[in-house]
Amino acid sequence: MLKVLIADDHSLFRRGVKDLLSHELGPVTIGECGDAHELLELVRHKMWDLLILDIGMPGTTGSEALKRVKSERPELPVIILSMHPEDQYAVRLFKAGANAYLMKASTSQELVKAVRKVLAGGQYVSATLGEKLVLLLHQGTDQAPHARLSDREYEVMRLLASGKTVSEIADCLCLGTTTVSTYRTRILDKLHLRNNAELMRYAVQHEIV
Repeated sequence: MLKVLIADDHSLFRRGVKDLLSHELGPVTIGECGDAHELLELVRHKMWDLLILDIGMPGTTGSEALKRVKSERPELPVIILSMHPEDQYAVRLFKAGANAYLMKASTSQELVKAVRKVLAGGQYVSATLGEKLVLLLHQGTDQAPHARLSDREYEVMRLLASGKTVSEIADCLCLGTTTVSTYRTRILDKLHLRNNAELMRYAVQHEIV
């Protein structure tokens, strides 16, 4: 029997995906978890055919969660479901090992299509994301400065730009405040910015928040 793990901190969303997959795929065993610790425990101790992962999981960032999963089960196919636009995270997560990236606003039919393609051994990108990837290839090395940030730096930048304080980010990412402050300094240096106000303007201009 097909075994699918759904990792999302919203129980109602997990229920919706569970009902959809049970209806469309026939007999299927569904596992659920709501934070990064539960996710890694389930990945370590049970075998799954597919992981559907939200990148907003408590306790870590989406890319970190994906990297940990892949270090435990490199062969496990992963579909990313996110509320964040594809151009913000998709390329980073595909590089980290994702097999598909879908917005939570996607249709049920598109999710089922992605699930079937990934289970068959393929990769899935939406038509919109496909166009964006082509544009990135055409741009070559002419990338925006934030494209050169590490995954952790990018996540801290996004949280800073959304108005969160260093303490709030530390709690969100399970880091020390000194560590977050160090990331902030690196980010400002790499983006050639002076303060949080300039960082917020930069994020708005590049449609990061």
